Parts: sequence; C-alpha cells; structure tokens
Amino acid sequence: MDENRISQEVLGAAIEVHRILGPGLLESAYETSLERELQIRELNVQRQVGLPLIYKDIKCDMGYRVDLLVENRVIVEIKSVDALNDIHVAQVLTYLKLSNLKLGLLLNFNVTLLKNGIKRLVNKL
Repeated sequence: MDENRISQEVLGAAIEVHRILGPGLLESAYETSLERELQIRELNVQRQVGLPLIYKDIKCDMGYRVDLLVENRVIVEIKSVDALNDIHVAQVLTYLKLSNLKLGLLLNFNVTLLKNGIKRLVNKL
C-alpha cells in the first residue's frame, strides 16, 4: 500500500473518530481512538514510536515520539489545540526528516469540521 492510499485510510478513520467523539478532548483520547479505528481497518499501526536523534554520528536518546506510525510509512501527529501553527508543521517535517519517511499527517481534532484541522506534509527527501 502506498503513502497516498494509507493517508486516505487514516483520514477516513480520523473522520470517524471525530464524528463519534467531537472536539474538546485531550490528544490522548483521539490518539487511542484513532489507533483502534486503524486496527479495525486492518492497518499496521504503532503508537508512541521512539524516534532516535543522530547528531554528528552520535545517537542521542532524546525521547522524541511519533504519535502514530501507520504501515511503517506514514507519520500521524495528533493535536487538540485552538489552531495549528508553524511549530506544529515544523515538528512533523522534522520527524519526517529524522525518520527518512516521505509523508506525515498533522491532525487537529479541536475543530468543528475535521477537514479544517488536516495538514498533509511531504518530506522532499
């Protein structure tokens, strides 16, 4: 399954989670629910995946964690904030760079319509 197909599945699952739960909850509630919804759709999903930081050939255990990694190809970062801003985008782009992955989805569940809380980010590798 390619990144585009995976992202379609993730977005469908996220819309279902948002339809059921609505806005206003903690990020952890959406993360747990989205993980379950992706499992129902028979996707390989890992939660809170550690992301190593390599600096000048030294591996630093910094504790960075990707919210969800789907099919080992797409990073999903979940937020529940008033508005997404540039630092949220930068965070996902950095995660993509560190992991050498191509596609990330930044999802803000604290919106009336989920389509207004979606950012699709591509690592130009």
